[in-house]
Amino acid sequence: MLDIKFVRENPDAVDEAMANRQTSWDREKFFQMDGERRSVIAEVEELQATRNAESKKIGELMRAGKKDEAEAAKEAVREVNEKIDGLAAKRAELEQELYDFMAHLPNIPCAATPVGKDETENPERRRWGKPRDFAAEGFEPKAHWDLGTDLDILDFDRGMKLSGSRFTVMGGAGARLERALINFFLDTHTSRGFKEWWPPVVVKRQTMFGTGQLPKFEDDAYHVSGDNFLIPTAEVVLTNLHAGEVLDADSLPRWYTAFTPCFREEAGSAGRDTRGIIRQHEFDKVEMVKFATPEDSDNQLESMTAECEYLLQQLGLPYRVISLCTGDLGFSARQTYDVEVWLPSYNSFKEISSCSNCGDFQARRANIKYRDPENFKGTRYLHTLNGSGLPAGRTMAAILENYQNADGTVTVPEVLRPYMGCDIIGA
Repeated sequence: MLDIKFVRENPDAVDEAMANRQTSWDREKFFQMDGERRSVIAEVEELQATRNAESKKIGELMRAGKKDEAEAAKEAVREVNEKIDGLAAKRAELEQELYDFMAHLPNIPCAATPVGKDETENPERRRWGKPRDFAAEGFEPKAHWDLGTDLDILDFDRGMKLSGSRFTVMGGAGARLERALINFFLDTHTSRGFKEWWPPVVVKRQTMFGTGQLPKFEDDAYHVSGDNFLIPTAEVVLTNLHAGEVLDADSLPRWYTAFTPCFREEAGSAGRDTRGIIRQHEFDKVEMVKFATPEDSDNQLESMTAECEYLLQQLGLPYRVISLCTGDLGFSARQTYDVEVWLPSYNSFKEISSCSNCGDFQARRANIKYRDPENFKGTRYLHTLNGSGLPAGRTMAAILENYQNADGTVTVPEVLRPYMGCDIIGA
């Protein structure tokens, strides 16, 4: 959530940010609501001053024996209190309206985010690895959905039978590969400074609100009993672990990781990636979340992206890193790097991770602050960061396609062999 004071004092900057994001905001409505709220606050403060003055007079009048005048002053105080009570309800209503308005405004991109209209204007930053030349090897590569079916490790028909479209059953070596990837990701992260958590996947509305999934993306979320939701990513639970808390500066940065199943309706994705396991309603993912000071968050974004790249390098999967432009930036992010893995079935790179610096946007929504008495008084909002590290399904698809052999088998990446207990996945 944006700082109301910043928006009030820098409306032109907000205009520019929203235009760069290819969206708009109702500037006139904001100032109308903010003006009404501040007017009520000023009126309440004036009435409180009047009440205090009248209350002080009561004691003086009583001591002077002026009982009638004291009773009149008491009546005046009662009338003022009634006005204050009435204005309190009006103030609460105005503040809720303004809060709801602010909850729909996306984050302001930082200076490092390139300006662009959509994904076609995302600049590439770097590449690693070289895609295999299957033609030179003398065979046509299969898509992972055909490989998985032929090897009897991915069953799309039974997934449909059990749950509907965009659900998949994994069996045999497919189930083992999914588990191997999750363990490899977690073992790597925890050996490199991340603290592992095992959180719930059912959360309250406020928890989803804290990271920006609500109210904007409610149609893409899975509702469960009451006013609860299944998480779309472990970012939701890991970030909200510290909701309403004040952390000490010397405990920052904090690096967290967790494996969770993730659930997304993806109502806005009809027709996209309908084959295979690239875009599923339920999928397994290991997530990274960081808490940092504002001065350190840019460095933490770079290191988080490097952590994602390290996993892909260990797996030997070609990838590239792009910077999301303003028109393609996520709702809560101020800067994002997308890491895209090479998929032969697409003959192109496909997103496998987004690493984002959200600044204090989520911290304001979830009320997460830190104290640093050596450098400032009171508390400040910290910065939150998140990134996939990595989704098991998309990584499996990349491994099947990039490590396939002419005879229809798949070579297991060397780093996964201790987890898999085999070198080859065969029929």
